[in-house]
Amino acid sequence: RFSSSFFGDDLFGSFGETGGESMRYQTAPRKEPPIEKKLPCTLEELYQGTTKKMKISREICDASGKTMTVEEILTIDIKPGWKKGTKITFPEKGNEKPGVIAADLVFIIDEKPHKLFTRDGNDLVVAQKISLAEALTGYTVRLTTLDGRTLTIPINNVIHPNYEEIVPGEGMPLPKDPSKRGNLRIKFDIKF
Repeated sequence: RFSSSFFGDDLFGSFGETGGESMRYQTAPRKEPPIEKKLPCTLEELYQGTTKKMKISREICDASGKTMTVEEILTIDIKPGWKKGTKITFPEKGNEKPGVIAADLVFIIDEKPHKLFTRDGNDLVVAQKISLAEALTGYTVRLTTLDGRTLTIPINNVIHPNYEEIVPGEGMPLPKDPSKRGNLRIKFDIKF
């Protein structure tokens, strides 16, 4: 048997009683809804990974309840292969108010358009304009990858309008295993 003072005097006393003071329970402080901000990233940043520093200013409360504005630098480590829509949460980095739990600050990865590549899941897609003669006689694709390497891809097949050359392992890194990559898909726009 426990002594009642070990758990406080009235641990079980208020359960089952009706009316009176014992039915008023202390409500937990309300938490503000999350604040979401877009974080635009280039395809190169999402390919190689990067670190972004975001300066925020927010209000904090001191012990007396006075609020003051502080500036903070948040560091966001963007991992290779992250996709648009990936969320990075900084718990309780919103404005503080007395009696309220500060909101979480959530950054959402957004992908800036790229002049050459488009992303399709873990694959990178590129369109090459070629002449009809090149389509019939063979063509060599020369591309600079997102990490600055030059790829030379000889196409030995006849290129028809829906032809797609797939280069395995030259797409985006897989977020769960960045040593593996999606495919590079080369599409052709034949000028007749």
